[in-house]
Amino acid sequence: MNMALTHILAQADAPAASMNIAFWLVPFASILALVFAYLFYKGMKKEEEGTDIMRKIALHVRMGAFAYLKQQYKVVGLVFIIMFAFFAFLAYGLRIQNEWVPFAFITGGFFSGLAGFFGMKTATYASNRAAWAAKNSLDHGLRVAFRSGAVMGLVVVGLALLDISVWFFVLNHFIEDANEAHKMIIITTTMLTFGMGASLQALFARVGGGIFTKAADVGADLVGKVEAGIPEDDPRNPATIADNVGDNVGDVAGMGADLYESYCGSILATAALGATAYMTNTGVQMKAILAPMLIGAIGVILSIVGIYFVRVKKGASSKELLSALGRGVNVSSVLICVASFLILYFLQTPNWLGNWGSIIVGLVTGVFIGKITEYFTSEAYSPTRHIAEQAKTGPATVIIAGMGTGMISTFYPVLAIVVGTALSYIFSAGGDFANISQGLYGIGIAAVGMLSTLGITLATDAYGPIADNAGGNAEMAGLGKEVRRRTDMLDSLGNTTAATGKGFAIGSAALTGLALLASYIEELRIGLIRVADNPKIGEYTKSTLEQFEKLGGVTEASLMDFMNVYGVTLMNPKVLLGMFIGSMMSFLFCGLTMNAVGRAANQMVNEVRRQFRETAGIMEGKVDPDYARCVSISTKAAQREMILPALLAIIAPVVMGLVFGVAGVMGLLGGALASGFVLAIFMANSGGAWDNAKKYIEQGNLGGKGSEAHKAAVIGDTVGDPFKDTSGPSLNILIKLMSMVAIVMAGFTVSYTLF
Repeated sequence: MNMALTHILAQADAPAASMNIAFWLVPFASILALVFAYLFYKGMKKEEEGTDIMRKIALHVRMGAFAYLKQQYKVVGLVFIIMFAFFAFLAYGLRIQNEWVPFAFITGGFFSGLAGFFGMKTATYASNRAAWAAKNSLDHGLRVAFRSGAVMGLVVVGLALLDISVWFFVLNHFIEDANEAHKMIIITTTMLTFGMGASLQALFARVGGGIFTKAADVGADLVGKVEAGIPEDDPRNPATIADNVGDNVGDVAGMGADLYESYCGSILATAALGATAYMTNTGVQMKAILAPMLIGAIGVILSIVGIYFVRVKKGASSKELLSALGRGVNVSSVLICVASFLILYFLQTPNWLGNWGSIIVGLVTGVFIGKITEYFTSEAYSPTRHIAEQAKTGPATVIIAGMGTGMISTFYPVLAIVVGTALSYIFSAGGDFANISQGLYGIGIAAVGMLSTLGITLATDAYGPIADNAGGNAEMAGLGKEVRRRTDMLDSLGNTTAATGKGFAIGSAALTGLALLASYIEELRIGLIRVADNPKIGEYTKSTLEQFEKLGGVTEASLMDFMNVYGVTLMNPKVLLGMFIGSMMSFLFCGLTMNAVGRAANQMVNEVRRQFRETAGIMEGKVDPDYARCVSISTKAAQREMILPALLAIIAPVVMGLVFGVAGVMGLLGGALASGFVLAIFMANSGGAWDNAKKYIEQGNLGGKGSEAHKAAVIGDTVGDPFKDTSGPSLNILIKLMSMVAIVMAGFTVSYTLF
């Protein structure tokens, strides 16, 4: 394979047209990922399904999950139709937007939803099989759950690269421009807009799925564990099926859509920055555009290699399980370091060694954030055990300790992002801080490096809810204490890997968010060029164009010229006002989603209490609870509550651009990025630590299940549930969606700014 890769990339020294040879590695890798995803899926389906009751439970969960997803896609589909019509009006009516944007927007959302659908379908078939495999051995259970999670990881990267490669091929064929460099800028900025469709679908999936799963989880825990004193996932609990359904729609379909848009966003933003940074040389420009795509393609292949390194010996401990998953990720990461060096060496872009250094920085930053997340959320380490110790004095001290731990945990990831961003900028800029375009390209390619092994890192994440459902299936089917002990070990590990996955998503959002800010300027350039000949433009836009003419024209203007013309400086009140609004958006968004979970959980608690009170025979196991009623409550609540947060993310950049122009939008995006990044880490790590503190007690420590400490820890866990699975992980999508909306609406902003 190395010889073939060398031959392909060696064509980079030929004229730009010959770069198509290297480009074909991207669709090849996407198809390879989808083929292996299919093979892992078929391998999972061949595993034994277990007893009749296990199959029945899995069927209930599967039917509930698909019923929810069907309703969600109806709502999301209606929103997408409205947005498509709006973008079509901007493109074909007002002519202030590229005519490809409406279609790019639709495909981005479609593939994002498709990735989540395939991952969830696999997870709902895998849970009972993983539980039955755990009956044989811990290694067998881990292998089934992890390979099933790998389906999600490979489907996400496979569909993302397929979408990117198809659009690049189509636009390169149909868009005509006498200036090849300008053509590449139009192509890459147009492709970037399909990220908005992916981001919007991801936000609906994350928020809706998060509300569904946490309403069921909180209801099941508070009434089942605390009030009724029955075990987790007990079949007598009416909310237990809804809880298991929620794991699939929130943590599988939601996370898949989330990281799909992160992955696409990092590659596309970097390609757009490369098109701008090297626009004076079309041969070099094409190399800079293809570099992030090729790194993503090689990362897919190496992720598949890493998947085969994940296995454990009989009698493994929690740390050994964690090491097994870490081994797969580490192997892929080391190999991508070598492969990316070869890619950039043969592409021979200017300062290729510095760009390689930026990729390494991105990888190391991602691994560091993952390790820090693991430290603060795993029961194997002192922060989580400290929270568990606080449970001895009641729920109040558990909540205080969890919030304090989450706040402290923000220090290290923020420091890592600051150092990583600075180093990647310096490396790619060749040590010259004034070389802004190439420095920003370095930040973008660092984000690509961080997500280059997403195929396997997402597999470790999607593994978590599969293991959780396997534990629930084993409990409800009565497989015995040893099987439950093994599934609990897999589940506890899954909480840590899920928290690590959220750390990766949040970290990549920070780097991608910075790259998107720079891409926004390039979209402004395209927007101004498009409206320059429009006689209906306002006086503000005319004045802006005149200022650019004095600087040599919009086409030749530098990034700093745009900053100066639009007054993007801290001394401009518009920027400060935008920063205030952007910072507030993160808290408003979290408040809305937290309250949504609270309202839905309130309905769930009342329903579970009603069934316990009014249906005789449930507690004796003589009558099955009404599981469908609880699934219905979560479904309706999620559909109703997910609309407003998503609409706010769309409306805020549009209104800010209309009222305060480019300066206000830049402030908005900067404020949202800074506050959202820190808040997301705090919420994800607090929630993960509370959850594993509860599980640490359930393993027999500090009194074990049913003790007062356990009840206090359950309260902490219920507070942490919407932290880590609804509000926290949705924030990184909010950051990028607002940036994507600003980019798509750049033509509207430059044409219709009021002040």
